[in-house]
Formats: sequence, structure tokens, C-alpha cells
Amino acid sequence: MKVPRVVLDTNVLVAALRSKRGASYQVLMRVDTGLYEPVVSVPLVLEYEAAAMKLVGESRLTAHDVETVIDYICAQAVAAKVFYLWRPMLNDPKDDMVLEAAVASGCSHIVTFNLRDFAGAERFGIRVMAPQRFLAELGVRR
Repeated sequence: MKVPRVVLDTNVLVAALRSKRGASYQVLMRVDTGLYEPVVSVPLVLEYEAAAMKLVGESRLTAHDVETVIDYICAQAVAAKVFYLWRPMLNDPKDDMVLEAAVASGCSHIVTFNLRDFAGAERFGIRVMAPQRFLAELGVRR
């Protein structure tokens, strides 16, 4: 059985960095387990970094911690090569960036808390779901 290719929306990464108790953290902790194949693009990694760096100073995370987590995600992930921009497809250009990475790399899922923001992703055969539902689909018990 082929493992799903997945783009994690930035809000999932930020939630995982904020708390070890939620489903987002559980998804992030399984980035290297082979349960799913994470996908990133250069613009998405830059957004991850910008959003995660905002946590420095308001949490126990240091800039080095954030860089280490993002470097680790990048080391485990498939790099999407986006040659065609599907813009404007969604209401938020940052969401378009997530969708473009998913389409370019043949992802089956986008994991996000903003389910409504990705209305239209199903046209590309991409399922959009929250972290908890994604974990359930993978058969992970919390």
C-alpha cells in the first residue's frame, strides 16, 4: 500500500510547536515514520519559518529550535517543484501556495485547521482534513 503524500498547512506546524498535547503535534512527530510522506515547497518552508519564528519570545522556543524543526521537516520531505501556478484558486494566496505544492507533487491530502479555506481542492483529487481526522485515517490512536 502506498503511503499518502501530504502537505501540512502552516497552522498545523504552529499548533504543534505551541503544544505537545494536540493532534498537530502527533502528526509532526510522525513525519519520519513512513506513515505518510510530507511535502514542502520553497515558499511553504519560508512561510513555516516566518510563522514559527513569531513563537520565539512568546514560548520556550528559541530561534535555533525553530530552525532545527524546520530543517528536520525539510530533510524528511519531498520537495515539490511547482511549475504551474493555480492562482487565484482559493481566497487566500497563502492557501494557493499550499494547494500548488500539493498538486505539483501528487499529494492525496492537505492537513489543516482551515478546512473551508481549501474548498476546491477536491477538484485535484486532494482530500482536506484536520490533524485529528488525518491521524484516525492513518490508524493512529491518541
